[in-house]
Amino acid sequence: MGNFKEYGEYDATSLAQLVADGELSTLDILDEAIDRIETFNPTLNAVVATCFDEVRDAARRKQPSGPLAGVPFLVKDLNTFLSGLPATNGCQAFQSRIPTTDSVLIKRYKSSGLQILGKTNTPELGLNISTEPALFGVTPNPFDSSRSAGGSSGGSAAAVACGMVPLAHATDSGGSIRIPASNCGLYGLKPSRIRVPLGHGDAEGLAGFSVGHAVTVSVRDSALLLNVSAGPVAGDPYSVGAVERAFHAKPDIPGGLRAAVWTSGFADEYVSDVCKNGVRRTIPKLQELGIHVEEARPEIDAVGLRFAFDVLFSSNINALVNQVGHSRDHFEPLTLACSNHGERYKAADYVAAVALLHRTARQLGSFFSRYDLLVTPTLANEPLPLGKISMQDDDWRGYLNRLLDEIPFTPLFNATGCPAVSIPLETGPTGLPVGIHIGAAFGCEQLLLSVSAALEAQWPWHKRR
Repeated sequence: MGNFKEYGEYDATSLAQLVADGELSTLDILDEAIDRIETFNPTLNAVVATCFDEVRDAARRKQPSGPLAGVPFLVKDLNTFLSGLPATNGCQAFQSRIPTTDSVLIKRYKSSGLQILGKTNTPELGLNISTEPALFGVTPNPFDSSRSAGGSSGGSAAAVACGMVPLAHATDSGGSIRIPASNCGLYGLKPSRIRVPLGHGDAEGLAGFSVGHAVTVSVRDSALLLNVSAGPVAGDPYSVGAVERAFHAKPDIPGGLRAAVWTSGFADEYVSDVCKNGVRRTIPKLQELGIHVEEARPEIDAVGLRFAFDVLFSSNINALVNQVGHSRDHFEPLTLACSNHGERYKAADYVAAVALLHRTARQLGSFFSRYDLLVTPTLANEPLPLGKISMQDDDWRGYLNRLLDEIPFTPLFNATGCPAVSIPLETGPTGLPVGIHIGAAFGCEQLLLSVSAALEAQWPWHKRR
């Protein structure tokens, strides 16, 4: 290890303050982060590409500036273009793709002073809730090497959970920020649709399901990074609305908040007692903050939503596989099964699926006119054993049903574009993290950050300086 032994006790905000105050140099922090990556990565396999020398050389030449100056950072290797590093999407078909320019998102990260040290592991094309790509291998859970770190941002979550970096980029098309956050005991905010530009330059991904942000150790880090990355790009097809002031993580929640709590799957999926009990133990905490809590669920067609998920994902993967044009040997069996399955759907099926998303968004919007928050478990179970959801499977429909059974709550917020967060308030009986999921109306990230900050202040999950 390096000389900065207390590195793991600081979140990104406090590291940036140490640099700003002149107590530590960017190089001091970088050396410690790199030492930790080199120490832990042989076991965790969280980081799949690095640029240590380039970042060190740049820091020697010029002291970085910005609100996150000097803070080590990692970027998920899924549809995020960072000049000079491979953009593989965890897939052999893209193994030789190396962007020569930074995306808008990466430019915003760099302008904030973040020190991007490499890219993190992800399942092929982000199609798994466990990070086990054939290209790079398995990323286990830092708390139990037989369990999954989650996916598809499993590499980022494992890296943050073991203290390589205090925060890391992540993306979410069905829960891929919140799933690994739950599995690894981290804070994982999925912003509203189009709040943050995607990392590859397109306005949206997977029919609007995809969004990007981060996994972090603290709420304030998530808010600070959102200030850095959020904002429209010229030509965006729609807007989430302007933010009147900077996002913040102050526990100044408004009075009179109403929270609906629901612990059963929206489509009657099984949810373990461990995950249900985590929510039940959270109810008194919400009530202590002055939030009115009652049992209620949105009236949505959850079964139809699962079918729409199938249509939209398999159709998009089919289009991608056909566009790439590589031989079938360049894709994992599940990716090919998904693509082949997508061939069967017609334009009318796609239109109907999109229409269902729009109806669901209206229904959820109506629900949030009566309630401010929807509180559920993040997942149906504790972190799964590795290999439980495997992309060596060639039955897409069976695979998708098993996958969606594990995530009965998170995809709703991708389908509607609303923000949601997984909060690490609970630990299961085996000692593994259990996330609490809270969603809010479209554009209401600040409400989620304020409630999260209030919970963090009363029941802190991360010891930091």
